[in-house]
Amino acid sequence: MRLKLVPDQTSYDFFRYWKVTFGASILAMILSLALFFVQGLNLGIDFLGGTTIRTESSTPVDVGAYRAAIAPLGLGDVAITEVFDPTFGPEQNVASIKIQAQKGEESVSPEVIAAVGEALLAADPNMVLPFPSVESVGPEVSAELVTSALTAVGLAILAVLAYIWARFEWQFSLGAVAALVHDVVLTIGIFSLLQIQFDLSIIAALLTIVGYSLNDTVVVFDRVRENLRKYKKPPLKEVLSISINETLSRTVMTSVTTLLALVSLYVLGGDVIRGFVFAMIWGVIVGTYSSVFVASAILLYLGVARDTGSTGANGKGGPAGTQFANIDA
Repeated sequence: MRLKLVPDQTSYDFFRYWKVTFGASILAMILSLALFFVQGLNLGIDFLGGTTIRTESSTPVDVGAYRAAIAPLGLGDVAITEVFDPTFGPEQNVASIKIQAQKGEESVSPEVIAAVGEALLAADPNMVLPFPSVESVGPEVSAELVTSALTAVGLAILAVLAYIWARFEWQFSLGAVAALVHDVVLTIGIFSLLQIQFDLSIIAALLTIVGYSLNDTVVVFDRVRENLRKYKKPPLKEVLSISINETLSRTVMTSVTTLLALVSLYVLGGDVIRGFVFAMIWGVIVGTYSSVFVASAILLYLGVARDTGSTGANGKGGPAGTQFANIDA
């Protein structure tokens, strides 16, 4: 028996409350931006500059004791978190200590790292020295990484804008880009809300989310374009709903199978990739949502006129969007 997450034939009206769902998306974006500007992101060492020390001990991690031992050294902002990983043995108790870059120095000096080791050894005699891992990033490198990351995301979105414009029409292009911006902003918002560390791996996740969301959107838009030629009389709202229903099984199956793999990685993959995987899980969910309720809603509002002169929700119409229908990308 074949597994079916969605019936072969569905007739859901995805645009019955499209103004409500679209308004909710706008509100979520506003709240995400507010969180970003008010609370900010928990930037990782990639962006701030400094040193991350990974400790290991045979006794349980006491974050309070570690913090009290390091405080007298006057190192400024020090973040200490216990690291949980199902692959660790019972004698592996690991902590991550993030120390901000010291004034006038590219990174924390070896002398300071040695002093931290002595202080922690006094607090926990079972501490393993030298530390299993010490990673440093200078402030200048961090600034370059921030610029490169923003440039990468911006260029990806611009490339999408150009591709969809050439492949379909400008209404489709704006809808697809709006969906991508929606996904990126909401991902930044959830990271700001939960204060999950935001580093270069999250930028990689954002770019992956852009690709995933675009794939979903293009599948829906391709079916919309086919149905614009097939259905001449029904209003655009109905054609969009038909198109989404026809691709719903594929969309749901792709998202669920992707989520199964990502959830497994999140649970069993360890702390090193947990932030990246969380971003991917969130991105798959909002990307699937935006393909239906954001990109298509923008298309409905802008309107795509057909040979019969059908218009969108705003009473306007544009090119039919079908002149490239026979061209395969």
